[in-house]
Amino acid sequence: MAFLKRSPWILHYDASSCNGCDIEVLACLTPLYDVERFGIINTGNPKHADILLITGGINSQNREVVKNIYEQMPEPKVVIAVGVCAASGGIFRECYNIAGGVDKVIPVDVYVPGCAARPEMIIDGVVKALEILEEKREKMTGATQIKESARQAAGEST
Repeated sequence: MAFLKRSPWILHYDASSCNGCDIEVLACLTPLYDVERFGIINTGNPKHADILLITGGINSQNREVVKNIYEQMPEPKVVIAVGVCAASGGIFRECYNIAGGVDKVIPVDVYVPGCAARPEMIIDGVVKALEILEEKREKMTGATQIKESARQAAGEST
């Protein structure tokens, strides 16, 4: 994994699930798995988060909450859907109030399979999300540099 320019902050949100994936997400923080070795910091504030890690399916009660969390996150941002419920609604998908997976409401960058997803798979998903986050940062930096060059060129020609 390439050197990260800064530590990514992750916000974990449980949309609606049996909490099996949540337990595995917490296991990632234990010394056995030590996800913090990647410089990851957990946050409870979407305005500080680079990565949104969601467990569980989307239902009628949390649909707007998930949208609001996503909209509050600064660009660039990455979304990880952990487990079958977050990917498709899982075993609850036939329930009257389940809309389906996270991608029914917000764009998802990384899917982590499993019911419940294993800590190793979650960490692999986070590492993939870090790569995507760096790519998005580079694109944003490149776009900013192009805009600045265009402004400078326009200023010089007038």
